[in-house]
Amino acid sequence: MTGYQLIHHGAACGVTGSCHELRLGADGDFQDSLLVDCGLVQGEEAVSLGPLPWRRVGALVLTHAHLDHIGRLPELCQAGWRGPVYCSEATAALVPLMLADGLLQQGRSRGWVAAFLADLQRQLRPLPFGAWHRVALSAQQAVHLQLQPAGHILGSASITVRLAEGQRLVFSGDIGGGNSSLLRPPVSPAAADLLVLESTYGDRLHPAVAQRHQALRQVVERSLRDGGAILIPAFSIGRTQELLSDLEQILCEVQATGQQSQWQELPVVLDSPLGAQVTRLYRQFRRHWRREAQQKLGQGRHPLDFSQAVTLAEHGAHLEFIARLQATGEPVIVVAGGGMCQGGRIVDYLRALSPDPRTDVLLCGFQARGTPGALLQVGVERLWLDGQSVPVAAQIHRLSGYSAHADQAGLIEFVAGMASPPKAIRLVHGEPEAQRALAKALRQAFPGLAVDCAAQQDCP
Repeated sequence: MTGYQLIHHGAACGVTGSCHELRLGADGDFQDSLLVDCGLVQGEEAVSLGPLPWRRVGALVLTHAHLDHIGRLPELCQAGWRGPVYCSEATAALVPLMLADGLLQQGRSRGWVAAFLADLQRQLRPLPFGAWHRVALSAQQAVHLQLQPAGHILGSASITVRLAEGQRLVFSGDIGGGNSSLLRPPVSPAAADLLVLESTYGDRLHPAVAQRHQALRQVVERSLRDGGAILIPAFSIGRTQELLSDLEQILCEVQATGQQSQWQELPVVLDSPLGAQVTRLYRQFRRHWRREAQQKLGQGRHPLDFSQAVTLAEHGAHLEFIARLQATGEPVIVVAGGGMCQGGRIVDYLRALSPDPRTDVLLCGFQARGTPGALLQVGVERLWLDGQSVPVAAQIHRLSGYSAHADQAGLIEFVAGMASPPKAIRLVHGEPEAQRALAKALRQAFPGLAVDCAAQQDCP
């Protein structure tokens, strides 16, 4: 009888580097593997994980296109692996964009990146949501895969792996909180013998969406009274599109109240080449949007393509626009690439406009320790940017509620949504404290459920 082993090559003790190897075999001889995600370890978690076991990997399946889930793909392929890469249709469109951006930032030449992506395109196997697909790992072993929407970012999926004897293992990937203004909420799997569940925010609860909406509107109103720019650093995939959608909603609400005089000329500038490319894919895959967002299209509105939205693509236009803002202090909302302010076009805006007290900087995502975003968040008088010490007179705001991860309640709801409860849960993709807190909450919600934490077994 076929058995399995589950090996974590990342995300056992932290929130990056997701890479889980499902080894299959008989009589304790586990020769064939399915790899679920192949992500980079980032930030302070960055450590050498050693080479991936590519020779026994028959196939790779990706939950979504964030680099902490796909960033080691070049390493895997450079080692000589040429197997199929399964993922959702939208993820297959996003993966080349995200890898190209990451590889160019690492200093790879454009020619090398183009050649690598051409090879990768031949390996990608897009799958629709909901359908079962047979995947041969070797002449002896095969599994069936089913993808369901995870609501985290465009194309994100949970993966159900059905083994030959019928056992089901579910890999949640990153689960959305159901608070997206664009994407459908996550779909729970039907059943699982083992659910491998993320726990990023397993120890906390997020504020309600209405609070983030009101807070964003208040910052815009304050800036309109005082003049100056609102600078919003944002990651190119997910948060950028959520912000554009929320701003379109606010502008629509204001128009309905007759306050157009203040708002009707206010530009919303997207200054992120990668963000613009990803936004186009969000438009292309609007069939994955939630019903409320699709209804706006029927009303003649577009959450990502409204009249006051402007995109800056060329670097020259980007620099000219910053110089103009520095000279005029005119009101504008800028959503710029570089979510933690340590790279991307947001750095140029901060260097030029942070000394102006009319500037508002709106931080709406996690700021890793030591990054310029984290320093702004705690309050500093000067900021070191690209070798320059920049005075900070801008108003700094922290806006919560934009996390693309489910909180503790959302993760419990994901489990409760299953037609039958899982027989066991393994928690990954979370700090040890978050894993322990979620394990306790799951045991209370589902008495008798076996829950263990990868951090207890695979971390020093």
